[in-house]
Amino acid sequence: MREAFSTNFDEGDLGASCAVVHQGELVVDLWGGHSDVAETKPWERDTIVNVWSTTKMMAALCVLVLHDRGALSVDDPVAAHWPEFSAGGKEGVLIRHLLSHTAGVPGFDPPITKEEMYDWDHCCANLAAQAPWWEPGTASGYHASTQGWLLGEVVRRVTGRTLGTFFREEIAGPLGADFHIGLDDAEFGRVAEMRTDEAEGIGDHSDPIPARQARGEAEHSQYVNTDRWRRAEFPASNGHGNARSVVQVVSILGQGGESQGLRLLGQDTIERIFEVQASGPDLVLGYNMTFGIGYGLTSTAMPLGINDRTLFWAGWGGSMAVVDVENSLTVCYAMNRMMSDVVGGMRAGRVIYAAHDAGTALRA
Repeated sequence: MREAFSTNFDEGDLGASCAVVHQGELVVDLWGGHSDVAETKPWERDTIVNVWSTTKMMAALCVLVLHDRGALSVDDPVAAHWPEFSAGGKEGVLIRHLLSHTAGVPGFDPPITKEEMYDWDHCCANLAAQAPWWEPGTASGYHASTQGWLLGEVVRRVTGRTLGTFFREEIAGPLGADFHIGLDDAEFGRVAEMRTDEAEGIGDHSDPIPARQARGEAEHSQYVNTDRWRRAEFPASNGHGNARSVVQVVSILGQGGESQGLRLLGQDTIERIFEVQASGPDLVLGYNMTFGIGYGLTSTAMPLGINDRTLFWAGWGGSMAVVDVENSLTVCYAMNRMMSDVVGGMRAGRVIYAAHDAGTALRA
């Protein structure tokens, strides 16, 4: 793992961390490089960074916890908890459709302004009023940013708490995980500056659905290094943490739903994650994707595991976390140099496959 991680820096990585939990034990915890674009500040053990859509793994976990507790079911219509969402013919959209990017609401139409982006109620009202862009449940179309408002509003309606608050109080806090959805000002001094000049947008904008999605809101990379962005709660895209904190949380999926004496999920709920909701060309990304309930699943088109019991998601620019549920191995890579990676890339892949190889050797 160290060799793979070092190779990334040999090839121009700026700052990063990677970590592995294997069978409940943190066995790899590495960090290096610089936390600023000017390369004057070292990346420290407690440096945190915006991991973009790797945040979605945390948001999905919050909803699955509520499912496990019986506060909602992933088979519930969204409108059972959020009545306004039934507008536009969405009364049949289920919570598992939100979790698998098959709900047909991947963007804002009409478009939102920068100011409106920070207005939670406005964004939720916009999404609730829309008609679906395709028949829900029939195909995936990556809900790159809207999934955060959609899942977050369900959590708020069910619990009375924002998703960031629920995550902090019920998951991150009890686990002692340094991951935040909505960052306190006191933590700003240790946030790595994101290099964004190499980032590319999502989807082929010559296609109608990605183009419509892109028109709906300004590209978020221009906001990522601002205080306002860090304070806000965007449960699909602005979680701040590092590789260690990510694996502390999502490794619970590979440990039967329990970690450090805290049980969040039962085995039945974990099994539901592997129920395929969509498999084929994603209408936004253009890639062949396989989605379970809450997470991407390894497939021949996206081979991120060594068995079919592997789930993952990635963040714009290159972060990624993979959970091998069968072997109880979780690996994460998080960085501050964004490159043209929407669902991972070579840097993350290099450390992930090194982790698979090492885990196989340990279990031999």
